[in-house]
Amino acid sequence: MREPNRLDAYPSPISRIVSPEADFVGLGINSLDTIIRLPHYPEFNSKISILSATKLPGGQTATAAVACHQWGLRSRYIGKIGDDEAGRAHRLEFDRRGIEAHLVEVTGCPSQMAFILVDESSGERTILWQRDARLDLTPSEIPRAWIATTRLLHVDGHPCAPATAAAQWAHETGAMVTADIDNLYDGVELLLEHVDYVIGAREFPYRLTGIADFFEALAEIRRRFNCHVVGCTLGCDGVLIWDGSAFRYAPSFRVSAIDTTGAGDVFHAGFCYSLLRGWTLDYCLDFGCAAAALNCMHSGAHGGIRPVEEITKLVSQVPRYAPAFTMSELTQKAAAARLKTTETL
Repeated sequence: MREPNRLDAYPSPISRIVSPEADFVGLGINSLDTIIRLPHYPEFNSKISILSATKLPGGQTATAAVACHQWGLRSRYIGKIGDDEAGRAHRLEFDRRGIEAHLVEVTGCPSQMAFILVDESSGERTILWQRDARLDLTPSEIPRAWIATTRLLHVDGHPCAPATAAAQWAHETGAMVTADIDNLYDGVELLLEHVDYVIGAREFPYRLTGIADFFEALAEIRRRFNCHVVGCTLGCDGVLIWDGSAFRYAPSFRVSAIDTTGAGDVFHAGFCYSLLRGWTLDYCLDFGCAAAALNCMHSGAHGGIRPVEEITKLVSQVPRYAPAFTMSELTQKAAAARLKTTETL
């Protein structure tokens, strides 16, 4: 087990929560998910009887905010909702959990929704989603005081303009900025110029750079945008990051998954939590992967967010899937990336 390297000057989040300042502010999407469990994934042009259908709150950044709050951080969320049942459900959920949420309500607009098909045999999911463009925040709708008083801002780029403005404000006060990016959104390159830690979906590095090799693509993104850390989540293969010196990799934990909905969102929450605790990058990855694995053992985007003690126990005791990359490969790729960076200076 790689132990968390806790900084002596870093008190625990629970003891720090005594001021109106925030540890974590999430700015991005929320979604009301209908989780549809199926005995198996349906074939084209077929009929299949469902096992269950349940409506649960979700969304990339909303889920991350819930997780960080549950782990003892002072967590806030900024997003947009419609004036419908789904929007009311989000208000009730944040209120129930005691999370401060700045929810901009759009009259006559439906909230974001998703229908998530979950394969009972594997827990893997397919997402069908709908989002009205009127749900896009604008910079003027963001409570700037919240950004100015947080230690970490987390964004998902839905959309990029307000995320970029918020990231700039966060940097003005010395806050960290993290990003969970899953596609090429309009303005994403400008956003990345103001992000410290970006860990995207598996396909994102290629979509952004046109480079098929994970290692080369991540190194190119860091060279181009000067982020501290660039990485991508790889599903059951774990997560890979590049910090300018080394490629760091964490395989996924071997658990009995029933629903992978929200796994990436909870991973990002775990990564943010670990950064705020001052742990090593290696342990940030381990903790995030463990938190995601435990979430997969329950239904819904944040139905399986477990206590910190349970997550750290899983890191030390639960076996992992076979690594997708060897240490020799990671070392060789890092040497090549460092050499290319030196040549381009």
